Amino acid sequence: MAVKMRLRRMGQKKVPFYRVVVADSRSPRDGKFIEEIGYYDPNKEPSVIKFDEEAAKKWLANGAQPTERVAKLLKLAGIQ
Repeated sequence: MAVKMRLRRMGQKKVPFYRVVVADSRSPRDGKFIEEIGYYDPNKEPSVIKFDEEAAKKWLANGAQPTERVAKLLKLAGIQ
C-alpha cells in the first residue's frame, strides 16, 4: 500500500481551506484517509500552516511520500 501525505480540500466555494492528511494513494482527494496531521489556510494574511510535528515525522520515517505542495509546506514549517 503506497501512503501519501496530501491536501484535502475543505471550505466553501471560492474559499478553500486544506487539511493535511495521510491517505492511501488510491483513495480520492477528499475521500477516506488514515490520519489528519495538520492544516493550511491560504486565505489569511500571512497564510496559516499548522502541523502535528510528531505525527508528520512519524509518517515520514515510515515511508509516507508527501506531494509536491505538502513537501513545500513541511519545509516552510521546518519539519523536513
